[in-house]
Amino acid sequence: MKSKLYEHIKCFDGYSVSVQAGVSKYCVPRDDIGPYTEVELGYPSWPDPLLDPYAESPQKLTMTVYPHVPANVVRDLVVKHGGATSGEAPAGVLILNANILHIEEDKTNDEG
Repeated sequence: MKSKLYEHIKCFDGYSVSVQAGVSKYCVPRDDIGPYTEVELGYPSWPDPLLDPYAESPQKLTMTVYPHVPANVVRDLVVKHGGATSGEAPAGVLILNANILHIEEDKTNDEG
């Protein structure tokens, strides 16, 4: 059985990245069920320092795979880029929707 291919996550600011997990991926656990505590990222639209420690090829940060990235780092990455506007993530990886983040931001601005 072939592992599911998850749709790239696209963020509010235009950033995008592939987030994958499954038997043939660099993830924990290495199965097709999850929930996952570490996942494989790949081919971000531009470099981000949050991912630098995980780069398989540090010289080609947009053309490489990022093995065993902790799920909380993926969450922080998506939040940093304004939340997800589309895409999907493996079980155990929390991806905040851009609409939710920006609604909360608007409420804070209205109160201040």
